[in-house]
Amino acid sequence: MNILVTGSHGQLGTELGKIAKTDRKHQWFFTDIDTLDITNDTQVRHFFGMNQIEICINCAAYTAVDKAEDEPEKAMLVNATAPAILAGACETHHALLIHISTDYVFNGEHFKPYEEGDPIVAVSSYGLSKAKGEALIRESKANYVIIRTSWLYSAVGNNFVKTMLRLGAEREQLTVIFDQVGTPTWAFDLAATIVVLVDRYQKESLHAIYHFSNEGAISWYDFAKTIMQLANLKCKILPIESKDYPVKTKRPFYSVLNKTRIKNELGIQIPYWRDSLIKCLEEIDGKKQA
Repeated sequence: MNILVTGSHGQLGTELGKIAKTDRKHQWFFTDIDTLDITNDTQVRHFFGMNQIEICINCAAYTAVDKAEDEPEKAMLVNATAPAILAGACETHHALLIHISTDYVFNGEHFKPYEEGDPIVAVSSYGLSKAKGEALIRESKANYVIIRTSWLYSAVGNNFVKTMLRLGAEREQLTVIFDQVGTPTWAFDLAATIVVLVDRYQKESLHAIYHFSNEGAISWYDFAKTIMQLANLKCKILPIESKDYPVKTKRPFYSVLNKTRIKNELGIQIPYWRDSLIKCLEEIDGKKQA
């Protein structure tokens, strides 16, 4: 199949690029803002037509959570308008849209892992823009799969793991929030799952929402502690409450995702968060030594 990946310079797009290098079954097209403006309907439809796109994996997103409070229109343009444009092109060309969403569409006040059908209650500009994007895709007549994920990290780009490694090497101690609980997601694991989904797709009618993260549940504090231990950094991690770390955006206190549906329907096993973190740290270390 002819597969378009948007946001190819980001964490997930980069991991899909690595997998595509060894894939002989599909023709991959990797784009980012420098090669395809997905907020431009004319450009998108022209690209779909010229390249006969059959699957579009939308990895592009406005992810600056706090900055979105100051730029809600820009967040809405990238996270809602653009997915609607992609859905429209997919509908016209009978293609499948695989769209990446977030745990921020929930308010984080749940008492158990969020299921796909739980009510959408976003409490931030970023969350609202992603929720709107989901809604516009569902309202379209395109075939789609929406995958919500959380705490994404990899060996590239800006993310919590790389920030902790940098600060851990510079400082003797750090304070990290302990009352926000979720699950990290290694971008490679999500990319590999998307490829499974692509390989299974037979151009049938498909309208699905899945949750994906690594297995387990931890706080940001626990995550930071583990990063320091595995990286052999001596930086001491101290726990603090969210109220003592002021930010513009309200974060979900609990955003663990229930992954039963994707595991059962795709027949996959999802790695435990610590095991995937070890692999990512090995990759980062390898980049340093190269």
